[in-house]
Amino acid sequence: MPASEQHDSAFPLEDMRLILEARHHAPRAFLGPHADAGGNVVRAYLPAARHAWIGEPRRPMSRIGNTGLFEVHGAPSGPYQFVWTDATGQEHRHADAYAFEPELPQAELDAFNRGEHRRAQRLLGAHPRERGGVPGTRFAVWAPNAERVSVVGDFNDWDGRRHPMDARGGSGVWELFIPGVGPGALYKFELRNRDSGGVMQRADPYARAAEVPPRSASCVTASEYAWADADWLARRPDWKQAPLSAYELHAGSWRRHPDGRFYAYRELADTLVPYLKDMGFTHVELMPITEHPYNASWGYQTTGYFAPTARYGSPDDFRYLVDRCHQAGIGVILDWVPGHFPRDEHALAGFDGTALYEHADPRLGLHPEWGTLVFNYGRNEVKSFLISSAVHWLEEFHIDGLRVDAVASMLYLDYARKPGGWLPNRHGGRENLEAVAFLQALNAATHGECPGSFTIAEESTAWPAVTRPDWVGGLGFSMKWNMGWMHDTLAYLHEDPIHRRYHHELLTFGMLYAYSENFVLPLSHDEVVHGKGSLLARMPGDAWQRFANLRLLFSYQFTYPGKKLLFMGDEFAMPGEWSHDTELPWGLLSQPGHRGIRDLVRDLNRLYISEPALHAADFSADGFEWIDCHDALQSVVSYLRRGGGQESLVILNFTPVVREGYRLGVPVSGRYRELFNSDAAGYGGSNVGNLGGVTAEAVPWMGRPWSLSLTLPPLGALVLAVPRGERA
Repeated sequence: MPASEQHDSAFPLEDMRLILEARHHAPRAFLGPHADAGGNVVRAYLPAARHAWIGEPRRPMSRIGNTGLFEVHGAPSGPYQFVWTDATGQEHRHADAYAFEPELPQAELDAFNRGEHRRAQRLLGAHPRERGGVPGTRFAVWAPNAERVSVVGDFNDWDGRRHPMDARGGSGVWELFIPGVGPGALYKFELRNRDSGGVMQRADPYARAAEVPPRSASCVTASEYAWADADWLARRPDWKQAPLSAYELHAGSWRRHPDGRFYAYRELADTLVPYLKDMGFTHVELMPITEHPYNASWGYQTTGYFAPTARYGSPDDFRYLVDRCHQAGIGVILDWVPGHFPRDEHALAGFDGTALYEHADPRLGLHPEWGTLVFNYGRNEVKSFLISSAVHWLEEFHIDGLRVDAVASMLYLDYARKPGGWLPNRHGGRENLEAVAFLQALNAATHGECPGSFTIAEESTAWPAVTRPDWVGGLGFSMKWNMGWMHDTLAYLHEDPIHRRYHHELLTFGMLYAYSENFVLPLSHDEVVHGKGSLLARMPGDAWQRFANLRLLFSYQFTYPGKKLLFMGDEFAMPGEWSHDTELPWGLLSQPGHRGIRDLVRDLNRLYISEPALHAADFSADGFEWIDCHDALQSVVSYLRRGGGQESLVILNFTPVVREGYRLGVPVSGRYRELFNSDAAGYGGSNVGNLGGVTAEAVPWMGRPWSLSLTLPPLGALVLAVPRGERA
């Protein structure tokens, strides 16, 4: 045996065997620089090398046996590089990854393991940086049940033998700094399970960028974006009292190029922002742009909890879109999905060969309705992962609010499950106590770490105190979708007007609970998919009545207590269901009826924003008073809205009958100026109204000293400014 292949008794044969078998959990014990009896030695595993050298001037390295391992004694004391040639004679050069010690702070690893790390993405994932003047990328991943984890990528031919990572004690975290790897590099983690021996490749759970789907590698990235929204962040509106009218957007189908290509983030900024500004929306709510493999999931089956989807551009391109919105005075809300995740083999499912992010028992871990996996909210590291994701979007991308999807599915252990298909909690109940604790921690973290931001729960049940603080037993959300208002209102309007008198309670019942939570009134994408038809198609009657009913629906939404949300396309009466595969039917705006709906929504937004009475007390009973909620026979409701020292009077006629001389008791004398009439000819209506306003008469009515004699337009809404007249 040549001298370079002989080993004394101190030679680490077991380490060498584990390196060659790609099973070593601490490769630095063998690879890199080490002291030995001869002074020091550097070892490298270069499986594709024919010959290898180290340093400048080059010193030849000796092959160890008939392996891809090389070593050299008396190695340089400072930074050094390997040079090696492959079978074709091509030369390769790189620094030694194992010359750099692990650097993740133990205190942060401990916080991650306790579920208390709120920025774990700064700990884990891929982070370009310099160490000792050598540029590279630090990789770290949580995989506690792996025997070995390697970084594989386009920089090492996706060969898991070349860059095995070091386990960081009992934390379950693996770490490695790889010199020469920088932004733009594609990578995954290759894991060997400790028990089964199975080897798998997984995308980085903490990746901040990824390939364009269906490709699934993670991408090393670093932001160079210079934000210009400091004024917005410093003066961000108080969501409690400020108007909030959100335009819900699916980025891939709002507009497309003639050849079917998506609009990129920057193209969206150039077209969407002026549109939102013109239409008067205060916010845009993005259906999830977190990375996802399947277009038809609309983003709700997320694989990249820290990465904007690459379908529309880079993370900095997305920053540009948010920045442009903010500079135009438009807030940005992101739909965020901590309730479940898909079973794609490259992502979180069975990440290290075990149920790591999900529950192992399918009665807890499998979502029967969507065929997805449910997060294990009781696992500390999963808490750190999800809370860090939320904080990441708010901080790194300046997102103003998170709408948390499918909260009801998180709260109930028996959600969408048949008897015997779920496990009760420790008290025998159906409440998911771990999910409750997680949601409370989530809201405490986002509100505490990101002042001025807000969270919105899509919660479809009567779970109490969703928008109340955790110290009174609440979940701590800022706002909650009012699904009851949405269902009742659409059910009522679906009735033929002649039958609406028998369903009047659908209009009035909601006020019994209107202030139990801080509500958002949603007319979302969920109402125009899965066979439900468009909002326009769900309205009864002939074409004129359908459009009039839709105008009435939007008028009711914008004058009823609560913040507003409208799905894209509804603002111009999209006639068919939404499809994620094509752009919206913008050509409809050439038709007067559709253009009229667009103009009505624009004017409603402006009215809502300009009249404090319609928004300043959305969450307070002081902001609303019924004038008459009992006129079921004529299907008319009327109410006052108050706020900011102003009052507005709203009257809604839900029948196609013009009602002349309709008398209504009012609180003060004076002239009631007409601010809005949904039956205006410009909106496609019949132009029935009150010639700009009505003066109160000293005719007592409904227990009030003054009254108005009004003409109510058919299927119409009136909004009148209440004067500062004599008050009883």
